[in-house]
Amino acid sequence: MKRRVVVTGIGLVTPLGTGTDATWDGLVNGRSGIDTITRFDASAHSSRIAAEVKDFNPDDYFEAKQAKNLDHFVQYALAAAEMAVQQSGLTVTTEEEAERIGVITGCGMGGLPTIEHYHQVCMEKGPRRITPFLIPRIIPNMPSGHISMRFNAKGPNLALSTACAAGTHAVGEAYRSIMYGDCDIAITGGAESVISPLAVGGFASMKALSTRNDDPHAASRPFDRDRDGFVIAEGSGMLVLEELEHALRRGAPIFAEMAGYGQTSDAYHVAAPPENGEGGARCMKRALRDAGMNPEDIDYINAHGTSTPLNDRCETAAIKTVFKDHAYKLSISSTKSMTGHMLGGAGGIEAAFTALTLSRGVIPPTVNLDNPDLDCDLDYVPKVARELKISTAMSNSFGFGGTNGVIIMKRFDK
Repeated sequence: MKRRVVVTGIGLVTPLGTGTDATWDGLVNGRSGIDTITRFDASAHSSRIAAEVKDFNPDDYFEAKQAKNLDHFVQYALAAAEMAVQQSGLTVTTEEEAERIGVITGCGMGGLPTIEHYHQVCMEKGPRRITPFLIPRIIPNMPSGHISMRFNAKGPNLALSTACAAGTHAVGEAYRSIMYGDCDIAITGGAESVISPLAVGGFASMKALSTRNDDPHAASRPFDRDRDGFVIAEGSGMLVLEELEHALRRGAPIFAEMAGYGQTSDAYHVAAPPENGEGGARCMKRALRDAGMNPEDIDYINAHGTSTPLNDRCETAAIKTVFKDHAYKLSISSTKSMTGHMLGGAGGIEAAFTALTLSRGVIPPTVNLDNPDLDCDLDYVPKVARELKISTAMSNSFGFGGTNGVIIMKRFDK
């Protein structure tokens, strides 16, 4: 018998604010975290906007020496995990408990800004000036490694690098690890921080980024006729997932219950989805089958919704394929309209948003949806949040390489 799994803690570090309440307040009030890039001189770049984390203070979470040796994506992940664990009330007092706690995180690109910096150091000053902390700063499993060390979590420890689906895959795999008994608790989610010359330049050369540089707040506009690309972002979203009976014995807060998980491949193109979105459609169907649900059971979808011309059209087509007439009854929103696209961190943050939507009865809006694309004719909760008590929600993530991940959560009911 499959074990039930619930969300008992949430931590967020995003461009909307550090902390779950700060981020949620910005989200439901339709505020944008996007502005002109300050992390480096972007004047030579075609895209000069990003969603940077603005109010994060490493001193709140680390000693100065430790912070210096951690890349931003690791700092964000550790801070978000700290928030989630504190909120869940989780403490580890015995070796047996430690061995039943896992950590599974997702990240797309690791410490690319550190690589850029030390490549320059190496070229200008020689290899002896490379820090011994270079490798431990940049590899994508450093969030899971550091989180496990901080909380003495000795169960499964994994880091997934599946592009923009990484955070969702991490949450899904954590769910399955608990469901099948590999652990009782998992700290899981995603993190990313690559607002750097190389990353921005690389995505821009693919024509993937918005160039609405004079109007940053309006640049991310999923499903809108005038969308012109995504806005690169950074941050982390971490959740504590827990076996239900274990959570009830502790008296832990419960935000939502995990219900289903699906993953597929497009097997089509390195960066573009098929026009009919069939890989994403199969992924949603797998998640529904895993949850034992029918399409009509879903009330809300937190869409991948990147604000690129191809993704939004193809995701809409995929939703119509899966949900048919019910597609027009769904509430759908893209929170990337406010947060930007956090790449491998997006799925963890959007899983947190999905749990909060279920527990707080408010659906975040899709801002900047002024002129809906004719091919995007569903209910995307335009501009203003919607107070609506829903029972079930889906979160979609689709990544380069044609990798897809979908999770389903439901409102907790004993």
